[in-house]
Amino acid sequence: MQVAAPGVAESLRKAPASAIVAGLAFLILFWHPLITLGRDWWTDAEAGHGLLLAPIAIFLAVRRGRAPEARSQPVFGLAILVGAVLLRYVAGLASELFTMRLSLVAGGVGLIIFVAGLKQVLHWWLPTLLLLLSIPIPMVALNSLAFPLQLKASQIGAALLDWRNVPVRLAGNVIMLPGQSLFVTEACSGLRSLTALLALGVLIGGLWLRRIWSRAALVTMAIPVAMVLNGLRVFFTGFLVFYVDPGLGEGVMHYTEGWFMFMIAFAILGVVAWGLSHLERLRRTVPA
Repeated sequence: MQVAAPGVAESLRKAPASAIVAGLAFLILFWHPLITLGRDWWTDAEAGHGLLLAPIAIFLAVRRGRAPEARSQPVFGLAILVGAVLLRYVAGLASELFTMRLSLVAGGVGLIIFVAGLKQVLHWWLPTLLLLLSIPIPMVALNSLAFPLQLKASQIGAALLDWRNVPVRLAGNVIMLPGQSLFVTEACSGLRSLTALLALGVLIGGLWLRRIWSRAALVTMAIPVAMVLNGLRVFFTGFLVFYVDPGLGEGVMHYTEGWFMFMIAFAILGVVAWGLSHLERLRRTVPA
């Protein structure tokens, strides 16, 4: 008869007073980055995926429970907590939110190690990675990534429009049609969908796949899928603007196209994950 590992709720009930004090200190020290992170999830469209990832990460952590043979490592955990607090203090002086939020995750990892050891962190690798992906990208990095994606989406869209005999001329991220121009903005760069697809790739790979190579392949596949589909979105916008109505290049129709393309990308990732899972099983059955 196998005895099941204790769950998270049972572990918390058995936690010593020192762990409870450490948890309260964690909330006090990291309250500001925690609150600002929640605010950005709620108000910033570029960070909205955190509203989905954070609850999923917590659910997965609770479902997995405590790792077998997990043991408290208070010295190691305290060292990481001290480092996270110092990082939070320095980031606070520099008013650098991204580093401050990384210190929040580092502090959480230190607290887990303090209570349950490093094996528990490894046992919760997927929730931890999802929480890291829920942290918004710094604006400097966001701008540097968005512009190349704008150019690539513009190039793909212009090439497809030319293929469909639409008179088009491309100047950077501006697609010039007869009598009007389409400006591929940061919102149309595909960075938002790429960020969400990378997170979904990590989630699907962690739940469905069992090998590192297949998980890496799935996450890598999200990059070209997002880029190509965003180029198709630009193409459809230009096609509708030229042949149907110039007003279709903005408003509800424009955002509907974005959601439709994202759902297609999500379906493609699901198909790729299904194929990779079958390939994993095939490799297990093939004799060495």
